[in-house]
Amino acid sequence: MYLLFEESGQFKTGTILSEAETSLQVESSSGKRIKIKRANVIFTFKDVSPLHLLDQANELSKELDIEFLWEISPKETFNVTRLAKEYYGDDAGTVEQTALLLFLHDHPMYFHRKGKGLYAPAPEEILQAAKLAQEKKRLQAEQQQQWTQDFVKGIVPEELRSIMPSFLTNPDKNTIAWKAFADAVNELGIQVPELLLKLNVFPNALAVHRQKFLAIAFPRGTANPEIPIPPIEDLPTATVEAFSVDDISTTEVDDAFSIQHLGDNQYIFGIHIACPALVIDRDSPLDLAARKRMSTVYFPGDKIPMQHEDVIKTFSLDAGKHSPALSLYVTADIATGEILNEETKLERVFIKENLRNNYLEDVLTAEALESTDADIPYAELFKPMWRFSKFLRAKRDERRGKPEKNDRVEYLFRLEGSPDDPDSIITLDPRVRNAPIDLLVAEFMILCNSTWAKLLASLGLPGIFRSQQQFGRVRMSTHALPHHTIGVEQYAWTSSPLRRYVDLFNQRQLIAAVKHGVSARLVAPYKPKEIDIFSIISQFESIYTLYLTHQARMERFWCLRYIQQQHLSEVEATVIREELVRLKDIPITTSIAGLPELEKGTSIRIAIDKIDLYNLTFEARLLKILDTAIVDVDIEDDLSDTLPENLSLDEIETEIEVDSSVESNPEIAPNPDNILNTSITAEINKKD
Repeated sequence: MYLLFEESGQFKTGTILSEAETSLQVESSSGKRIKIKRANVIFTFKDVSPLHLLDQANELSKELDIEFLWEISPKETFNVTRLAKEYYGDDAGTVEQTALLLFLHDHPMYFHRKGKGLYAPAPEEILQAAKLAQEKKRLQAEQQQQWTQDFVKGIVPEELRSIMPSFLTNPDKNTIAWKAFADAVNELGIQVPELLLKLNVFPNALAVHRQKFLAIAFPRGTANPEIPIPPIEDLPTATVEAFSVDDISTTEVDDAFSIQHLGDNQYIFGIHIACPALVIDRDSPLDLAARKRMSTVYFPGDKIPMQHEDVIKTFSLDAGKHSPALSLYVTADIATGEILNEETKLERVFIKENLRNNYLEDVLTAEALESTDADIPYAELFKPMWRFSKFLRAKRDERRGKPEKNDRVEYLFRLEGSPDDPDSIITLDPRVRNAPIDLLVAEFMILCNSTWAKLLASLGLPGIFRSQQQFGRVRMSTHALPHHTIGVEQYAWTSSPLRRYVDLFNQRQLIAAVKHGVSARLVAPYKPKEIDIFSIISQFESIYTLYLTHQARMERFWCLRYIQQQHLSEVEATVIREELVRLKDIPITTSIAGLPELEKGTSIRIAIDKIDLYNLTFEARLLKILDTAIVDVDIEDDLSDTLPENLSLDEIETEIEVDSSVESNPEIAPNPDNILNTSITAEINKKD
């Protein structure tokens, strides 16, 4: 005796070997012996070979008409054997029954299964609705296929033109439009942005890079909300006049310096920091707006500020204003480098002048600052600062265990034209970061950040500190620890509250320290061990890395455009490690496949080809080895230290000074407006 049974949704045949009350032992058509439940048996038979039944039934079912079957079938639930007799007559055999069973099973829209061998015809209204849905699906499939072919041919269907930009960052993946586009992407073997560029949905690769970043970082646009600025409390007026030192394009001036000569070699050095925290209370609308952004974003030719323009205008240390400031006064002997006193005040400071370092670095040379006879501008300010800064640096070097290297060349990125136009002319101006004006400003910013970190720690006030073990990465935490690379006992970002949220956070805590002293812990905006502080740290690190990644990509883009605009087909490069090289006079790196093993620092000449402005890559091949002498510079260390932790050298190879090599000069975040015309590295190194 043979049987037809169902297993895992499939009909199968076999030979019955033995039977029990609820199960059967069966040898399947494939020769395998199995045990099946009696409930899974459709029917038994003996007039047809089980090896051929399904093939014969499938062949016979091809002659059946589903519409006719639905018309003649009983309107109630029926057994397939009954329908077989009505359709084929009383002599309907096993093959005919099986053919009908398979056919009904394959047309669930017409016949609903009600049990083992039992079916019921679909009600007419349900069947008609199902037919309409089926037809709609068929038409959609045809439309999807047509759109796919259009995309492959480089054609944008007119009805899809308005939604195409959303395919870059926020596609509705349930629509046939997206499915057609995705099919085209797969067929062409390219990425989504590449096909969008091919279809001219975006005018150029620069627009794609910008839109991808804005969609993630600023999905609701870059405009800052209009929020009224509360009145500023009355503050005492400082007796000093201060000078700021910034790039010529800087508009967010957040620090300035003053000096008072006490006699002989003793001076009071003033470091004055813009103080927006006076009106930006914790969880206020202004605070929430700044916290949402966490930092100003910088990239060649443009920036997206953290603070609203009105806040910047109110608190920027612009010349001719009595600006609210948090001031650190350090009394020191510039002959010995001894610090005699430190005092922090909340006051208004008159800003005498906004000095520009691109002018100062030509006249404030080391020789001029050391000379007693040299006639240099603002000598009464910069000569004492220079002498004291050398002691500060020597002390840090002693703690670091080695002198700090500051002879690396940075590049200013200057654009003639719109930052959104890839045809804007890019100029790369080299700048060595060991200019005396940069060094002395950096030392005073380190002094400010480390001193105020010490003040917070001494009062038990939670802050957001930065620390680094000897061979570790820089970490952010709520307690003060040594920073090995900088060479200080403690360190915190405090000098850039107009453009970085961590500094704004710390400034609020410092104001409490100045106003309340030892009782500051009781009234400070943030108390020890508050969960919200850790949330701020986590949010800042995530957003800041996103910003730095975009900055790096934009710098790499403009480096590639520089190569194109200068028609450079061959350039010199320096080996960093293995196959990784850095181009000479262009701040960009690349890997050269098959590069022979060369010493780090070896000079080579390479050919450049196939620049890809979307993937930010180019092909390079070795032409000639120029010099095998090892350059005395920590090339690999510099590069690896500059990358955010979740990025690799292969992903982003332009140099971003994020950690040790930056903090040693210390302005970690790009300084406000310098980045409009400069590289991230040049901007960061101004100060912190």
